[in-house]
Amino acid sequence: MSDKFKEIVNWVENINVRNRSSASALIIMKDNNIVLENYNGFHSNSDNSIPVTLTSKFNVASARKCYLELAVAFALYEGKIKSLDDYAIEYFDELDEKILGKTTIRHLVTHSHGLNETDNGSVFREFEPGQGWAYRGINILMMTNLIKKLYNKSFPYLLKERVFRPLGFKETSWETKENESLVKVIDNPDKKASFKLGYSNDGSESNLHVSTREFAYWGNLHLNKGNLNGKQIVPNEVIEIATQVQNFNNKNKDLPQNGLFWYVQDIPRKKSEIGDRVPQGSYQILGITGPTILVIPKYNVVVAKMYNKRYNYGGDHYLYYLKEFSNIVADAFK
Repeated sequence: MSDKFKEIVNWVENINVRNRSSASALIIMKDNNIVLENYNGFHSNSDNSIPVTLTSKFNVASARKCYLELAVAFALYEGKIKSLDDYAIEYFDELDEKILGKTTIRHLVTHSHGLNETDNGSVFREFEPGQGWAYRGINILMMTNLIKKLYNKSFPYLLKERVFRPLGFKETSWETKENESLVKVIDNPDKKASFKLGYSNDGSESNLHVSTREFAYWGNLHLNKGNLNGKQIVPNEVIEIATQVQNFNNKNKDLPQNGLFWYVQDIPRKKSEIGDRVPQGSYQILGITGPTILVIPKYNVVVAKMYNKRYNYGGDHYLYYLKEFSNIVADAFK
């Protein structure tokens, strides 16, 4: 292992131990080649659990947004959504027009919509659209349902037809049944890990499981603007829509910037999950169980890492650890 990768691996493994995950995985791609691949631990914290391998499939939690984003980008590219600046009420007439107000599709895909919901499903407003930033689940479910309505099929099925099959993906799936390829998720390190399964594979639940390799290849498809070995799997324009900054110019320069759900680096921002030393134009996605894809176009680098423990960076140090990971990666290729 080269010295420049040792710090990255050590950082990943240190977090793995400190947070009492049972599993971790790391892949680094440079110029379309895997230059580092590291697997550690077991599928569960139970006795006799099987070791993590290149075919182990991790629950990627809310990192599934980077799959939904491609479906949304297709809908924009193909005119099924006319514009990011269309008012949401044009597409969600079943919701309260007064609550939606001037919320646009752009607000929904950049976490600047200001909507939230109670435990009983009632929708309410936290702030006016475009006047803040907050990660909530309601916009993810709204866009998931919209894609199903626009294409008459779920976004996972749409992606399977258009992207997964051409790429040869066989280890990216929304799981509803237990199987030995799945890494269990630890909610509490003092209790046994469990499978995180859904009731359906329509993308409405956090049951997407992906091998670390296919997670990295997904990031690499974006890095290459939808091209694989000279074949255009996804139109260049679709990737551009998804990965360029789509937020309005919010006056608060501390708030993160997003493409379609991806966190995008424009200038270093205090509340961004991307580190200050990461080049402009880089983008990242992550989930609560620890998965991360970091794409740095300037260095032609993609990094995918996995854990199986919820709240990997909890408490006051949450942003520090997220930023520092991307900083360490950027430093290795500077």
